[in-house]
Amino acid sequence: MSARYTNLLARVQAASASANSAPALMQKISDLLHGEIARFNWVGFYVLSKTESNVLTLGPFTGSFTPIERVPLNQGLCGAAASSEQCVVVNDVSSDPRYLPGSPMVKSEMVAPVLAHGKVVAEFDVNSYFAGTFAADEQELVNACAEVVGRYLEKNA
Repeated sequence: MSARYTNLLARVQAASASANSAPALMQKISDLLHGEIARFNWVGFYVLSKTESNVLTLGPFTGSFTPIERVPLNQGLCGAAASSEQCVVVNDVSSDPRYLPGSPMVKSEMVAPVLAHGKVVAEFDVNSYFAGTFAADEQELVNACAEVVGRYLEKNA
């Protein structure tokens, strides 16, 4: 991971140490990455619904469009990341039939599952208005942020 992203991850870890709630931590991470990485045009979390076990609901986010508010676990890139428990990176959403459009401006999307106690409890979603945004460094950073949230939830939920 580049020195810049290592520094951002250190700031995320510091935020985790001082966060007073999971939503506050998620908002801080969304704000930080959106503010620091120009091509991260929408950054946010979807959390597993407390009332519907097969639905992700919109959590804290930062970005320039109103996202989809509910995503079934068996649909879209979020569903693919949840079912595989692996990060899903699509650098050209027009070429992936799983993509659920949140905005016509989005060209790339990356979704990393947030695991706590071995189960998907949320997802960290990043959208870009540019094709080809996500390389290995971006994927490593986003996965690491998802892991920070998962560890926070294991300790504080």
